[in-house]
Amino acid sequence: MANLRTNKLVGIGSTDAGVVFDGPIKINTQGVMYFPTGDTSQRGRGVGLYAGGATPSATAQIASIQIQSTGDVVDWGDLSVARFAPGSGASSTRGVWSGGATPTRLNTIDYVTIATTGTAKDFGDATTLKYVPAGASNSTRFLNAGGNTSPGGSMTNTIDLTTIATVGNATDFGDLNATTAGLPGGASTTRAVWAGGWTDEPGYTTINTIQYVTIATTGNTSDFGDMTIARKWHAGGSSQTRMVMMGGYGSASPGWTELNTIDFVEIATTGNATDFGDITVGVADRGAMMSNSIRGVAAGGYISPAATNHIHYVTIATTGNAADFGDCVQAVYSACGLSDSHGGLS
Repeated sequence: MANLRTNKLVGIGSTDAGVVFDGPIKINTQGVMYFPTGDTSQRGRGVGLYAGGATPSATAQIASIQIQSTGDVVDWGDLSVARFAPGSGASSTRGVWSGGATPTRLNTIDYVTIATTGTAKDFGDATTLKYVPAGASNSTRFLNAGGNTSPGGSMTNTIDLTTIATVGNATDFGDLNATTAGLPGGASTTRAVWAGGWTDEPGYTTINTIQYVTIATTGNTSDFGDMTIARKWHAGGSSQTRMVMMGGYGSASPGWTELNTIDFVEIATTGNATDFGDITVGVADRGAMMSNSIRGVAAGGYISPAATNHIHYVTIATTGNAADFGDCVQAVYSACGLSDSHGGLS
């Protein structure tokens, strides 16, 4: 390939060290300015999508935000079927939602290409019907853990595995340490973490257990530690190093009171969670969490007696109270979020 060289530029000098258009482009200035390198898939990331939920009826809507900014969300498209409380995961290019309820429990897995808009496509089926499972993913694998399989009844401890770049049915990865639903997930590039939830129905026994797996392997979870308070139906998200857990319902009487507590853990270690700060108001029913490895953003949720359209966020590397981000397209709870730049992606 021929090189294009500008030998002399006025104000720069009279040497032959001009601009060379060959491979990554450099401009030789005293300011040392470089153009961006890398393929275009690595640029412009920071899109968050949340899908489904109840308004209170089940919705199929997919909505999007730009995580690095603040402001209201915009309509993106639709799931293949209206549902609430699925699990979700994503690579930098593809988002996946699995399970949920209409209120009939579903095993449907949908996927979208995050850079486009439109209706989600069929990916395959989960290993079982799953309502309120918890997703965690890295750039290649999506793990969807636990869930309720029938109203007021059966629970599962199964962790489903799908390879995000392909389509097909989920396979068994291993098991949670108990049959659990209503727990959020987070991930680094190597480790998936799940926290809390409830372990039976109709008793809804709330737990504070944190557990983890190594994503590249298969097998059952190991104990990580405990949250500062037992809770269920809370939001969770992560950077590459830290997972935050926000809001939820507590176990103390009255057990369905919304919490404003935010906890965090360092994913590479094990140990109990530490207090991060507070949400401005207690919110539960799974605010849809999206992160870009810098911010964790939770959209919607339930503030008694109804769904909320409020979106709040935290800076994951710091501690402190949540701040206002903007508003959802409509008030919604039990939606499920994902992004193209979460903690499981390098």
